[in-house]
Amino acid sequence: MTPATPVRLFLVDDHPLVRDGLRARLEALPGLCIVGEAGSAAEALAQVDAARPDLMLVDVGMKDMNGIELAALLLARPAPPHVVMLSMYDNPEYVQRALQAGAQGYVLKDAPASEIVAAIEAVAAGGTFLSPAVSKKLFRNQAPRPLLTPRESEILSAIGRGESSKQIARDLGLSVRTVDAHRQSIKRRLGIEGQAELIRYAVEHTRSFGN
Repeated sequence: MTPATPVRLFLVDDHPLVRDGLRARLEALPGLCIVGEAGSAAEALAQVDAARPDLMLVDVGMKDMNGIELAALLLARPAPPHVVMLSMYDNPEYVQRALQAGAQGYVLKDAPASEIVAAIEAVAAGGTFLSPAVSKKLFRNQAPRPLLTPRESEILSAIGRGESSKQIARDLGLSVRTVDAHRQSIKRRLGIEGQAELIRYAVEHTRSFGN
């Protein structure tokens, strides 16, 4: 994120104090512009067209409609915003449902501000982000392969074939920056630290991802 191209952010949470806290943590950041907030799914749906957010932080546990249902509605619209779920729950079932609905991030409400910012940056760049605590719990219960998005699986397979980010970007019609964001997301999901370890994992597991 840069001041020249701020991410237009919309907050959705049914607790005013939570929204106030998020706004206080995020509005001072140079790469963000908070363009609206809502206390319910209905309010969010009524405002989203006028606000034109790039990304929405959406609470999972709202009363009128839960955040996962809202995410599915938002992501079915023309030119949908990116969606990051914000939750008190690290239950793998919630996380899987959110990802299946199309959300690209899942962050715990008690996460440090730096983690929420990292999620916004990753998702705004076209990648995905899960809180580390969520990833560990999700993938501990999942075998034999971690849950990657279809795009991440494509990119992991391409890495396993020895393709560079530039080659992958050309083949998939993406920008190099977006491919690099996916690479970072894959490493977070798999608990991998360096590029060499990522390449080794990709080579060893390419067949598991359908190629």
